[in-house]
Amino acid sequence: MARLKIQTLLDQYTLLHEKINDVWEMIEGLTSTIPSVQEMVDIKGVGDITIAAFLAEVKDLNNYSHPEQIIKLAGLNLKLATSGKWQGRTVITKRCRPKLRALLYKVILPLVNHNPAFKAMHEYFTTRKENPLKKKQSLIALCCKLIRVLFKVGKQQVAFSPEKMLSDIPHFRLQCAA
Repeated sequence: MARLKIQTLLDQYTLLHEKINDVWEMIEGLTSTIPSVQEMVDIKGVGDITIAAFLAEVKDLNNYSHPEQIIKLAGLNLKLATSGKWQGRTVITKRCRPKLRALLYKVILPLVNHNPAFKAMHEYFTTRKENPLKKKQSLIALCCKLIRVLFKVGKQQVAFSPEKMLSDIPHFRLQCAA
């Protein structure tokens, strides 16, 4: 009886594995029909599954006029925690889409390790002399930057340029000029 049960469980496992592979192939096929997905996937550290999950949460990028709308949708916009005369610290709102917020955070961790532009920005945010950020604060700031990058690449269908992304920060602009 135990052998029969193990064989049944193995059959179920193989069937589920085949179904999961079919679903992933279908997702890849659907994302390939969306314009500008290839430009998004060309960003080092971002894959098909990431873009599919991002677009599933955000829907059509043409519905947004500014990337700050997506940042607010993810709940990554900042608010000041206050009460009366007491002023607390600035925190993210954590409203709207927790899955989108979790996806961005899970994507930014390997992106910081494998993409030199995001790695340089993370090092700059954590080691700058004025107002250095803690590591998690830097990752949240980079999540917002990733949203802006994906929005620009997806909306305008242009290739990702790490040099242009780094030129937005005065520290890197001075390095490039030197």
